[in-house]
Amino acid sequence: MTSSTHSGSATRAPHTFKTVFPVLALCWLAVFFDGMDVNIYGAVMPHMLDDPGLGLTPGTAGTIGSWTTFGMLIGALTAGNVTDWLGRRPMLVVSVTLFSLGSAVCAIAPGVGVFGAGRFLAGVGLGGLMPLCLAMVLEFAPPRRAALTTGLLMTSYHVGGIAATGLGLAVAPDFGWRWVFWAGVLPAFVAVPLLLKYLPESPGVLFARGQHLQAEQVADRYGLQRPTAVEAPAGGAKGRIAAIAALFRPESRWATPLLWLASFCGLLLVYGVSTWLPTMMRASGYGLSSSVSFLMVINAGGIVGLLIAGRIADRFGPVRISAIWFVLTAAGALLLKSHLPLGLTYVVVAITGIWLFSAQVMVYAATDTVYRDSERAAGLGLVTGVGRTGAVVGPWLVGALAQNGNQSWGFTTFALAGLAGAAAIALVPPAVRAGRGGARAGTAAPAVASKA
Repeated sequence: MTSSTHSGSATRAPHTFKTVFPVLALCWLAVFFDGMDVNIYGAVMPHMLDDPGLGLTPGTAGTIGSWTTFGMLIGALTAGNVTDWLGRRPMLVVSVTLFSLGSAVCAIAPGVGVFGAGRFLAGVGLGGLMPLCLAMVLEFAPPRRAALTTGLLMTSYHVGGIAATGLGLAVAPDFGWRWVFWAGVLPAFVAVPLLLKYLPESPGVLFARGQHLQAEQVADRYGLQRPTAVEAPAGGAKGRIAAIAALFRPESRWATPLLWLASFCGLLLVYGVSTWLPTMMRASGYGLSSSVSFLMVINAGGIVGLLIAGRIADRFGPVRISAIWFVLTAAGALLLKSHLPLGLTYVVVAITGIWLFSAQVMVYAATDTVYRDSERAAGLGLVTGVGRTGAVVGPWLVGALAQNGNQSWGFTTFALAGLAGAAAIALVPPAVRAGRGGARAGTAAPAVASKA
């Protein structure tokens, strides 16, 4: 064992972006298809509402949007436990396959019931994919580049959103909305073979499953530190419960629910906007093509925002940047409530996209400042999983407002969510400091008592 350790150390690769590029690129591709699938619904919803054979109404559209995000909630909360048995790479393959299959069901759906079932199935796959990819890139990220790596990964979500919008504009008017969903089947034929062939398994997961030699080999190949018992994620049901309990140790017991609340607000914004922006803008008086184009523009702004936020957050901290971005998102949402000239509206939508999506991504990056290595996977999984309730509420709430002819109140809802998210994430550092102070006081208490 000693000789293999020495030889492994001698051949260990440097830990740089170049070394881990295959992992980041494959996760980027998977999240690209995630973003495409999520945004397809919003991109074609105006066409679906105009299709009398489908029978979709604004209220039903919002409910189906919530079915999708409820599926995401199930997928996000389930993926961590199943990963203990199967590993992250197989679970990523299962996730991609599920949302591709869901898209196929939507393409052939004869009515809203089957269509909703397809969106729920897609949601289960989508919900499992995002936390798995985030955990992978955080594990493989070069030192002190966690926020930048997270931001680079999430640009793919918005490139996927732009692709979905482009499909909606190019395909739906002439060929119908169903052909756009057929494009959502492509991930099963493109991403799955690449993931199976080139994506390594997580060294931490391998170590937790007792495959120590394989874990060391993967770590050496990509320049990572070899996992230890402290750094490896807990395995099995008992280990999962212990990992969740560790999130409420004194140092993080108050920060954990604040991260959940910030994630709830951020995902309410992300999925509320992705689902309803074209329909809301059309109801505000803009043309059909312009309304769908706004979804492309806001995703383009999201790409710029993530590239900016990742670099700034590595310098000033993801908590501070997330809080500022949430406030700016609220301001942008209030501006969009007014019917501005078309050119100015495009500018406001693009700038709002810069803040909106990266505010949520920086919440994910902030978990790295709160949780220890052994808690990161469980902490990130619950931040994304519990936050998915916001993704459920957002499409449903705006749909309910639209059903009653109050689409403009959707912008007010987004502004309030932005302010609440800013308050929650800004309180995380004081909460951590208070927890540490309480922990020190707790350890000092027995000494004071014995002295008395």
